[in-house]
Amino acid sequence: MDQLTKPLGSLGRLEDLAAQMVSIREETFADPMRKAVYVFAADHGVTAEGVSAYPSEVTRQMVLNFLAHGAAINVLAKAHQVEMNVVDVGVDADFDHTAGLLHHKVRRGTRNMMREPAMSADELSEALDIGLMLADSANEKSYNLVAVGEMGIGNTTAASAITSALTREPVDLITGKGTGLNSEALKRKCLVIEAVLAKHFDNLPPNPLDVLRCVGGLEIAAMTGFILGAARHRIAIVVDGFISTAAAAIAFAIAPQVRGYLFAGHQSEEPGHRALLEYVGLLPILALKMRLGEGTGAVLAMPILESALCLYNQMATFESAGVSEAKD
Repeated sequence: MDQLTKPLGSLGRLEDLAAQMVSIREETFADPMRKAVYVFAADHGVTAEGVSAYPSEVTRQMVLNFLAHGAAINVLAKAHQVEMNVVDVGVDADFDHTAGLLHHKVRRGTRNMMREPAMSADELSEALDIGLMLADSANEKSYNLVAVGEMGIGNTTAASAITSALTREPVDLITGKGTGLNSEALKRKCLVIEAVLAKHFDNLPPNPLDVLRCVGGLEIAAMTGFILGAARHRIAIVVDGFISTAAAAIAFAIAPQVRGYLFAGHQSEEPGHRALLEYVGLLPILALKMRLGEGTGAVLAMPILESALCLYNQMATFESAGVSEAKD
């Protein structure tokens, strides 16, 4: 990188991104990029506590919207030539044999974490295994750059609980309005999360798998498995916003070496996202004040990563171009 025809460090973070991509891809760094986004969908029992501005029915409706190519992620994936994969891990609906959907439902939504653990140990294991299996499939399809996104009404509550449990940050500092709560509803959301943490954990930080089982979501568990599996296959992973970074944080807590395969697509407007990025040690590529989810910020960051690799692969060196280097 230092031999390319530019002043040292003049490409800023693009140089760091290129270096990380080359480290991940090793001798295949010059091969074409095969990109995909995986959108994991599931419902959350905690929505019964009034923590979301939208009804749970929206999860099902948005899955159908993804399949009809009508969502923001569809538009961005098409624009940037990213293959789209929509995964039902736990939507509270029957999709029967709906075409285009990856059918991996563990159960119809998690339990209400305010009353009991969100998942049983077996359900958690199954969701993790689904993510690992899909990472194996991504490797078989020769994907070498994957984005991780999600859809699930109520999942910012789960992500906030995970964030507070892992980072020990106060709930009110890492909990946001999600899909658009008013101030009173946001206060209630914080109270619910505080009660959930007090119910399930005597000491913080607890075991990351216990965090995931008690206060996570089926889509978050599947994303965790997918991230661990993709890293095992040396696939570069771009996480999206708050929810997918919660999964990345759990994966990192389980296996810290996963960080070398992770890129943060952007920094969400959700306040807990900053805490999670710091916990994992990731710098966001973009900062566009987004909070949509779906994998949108991750897909938007993919051309930046591709550009970094193109610069590394295609720029002339000082020697090959006959350009004088800077004097010592």
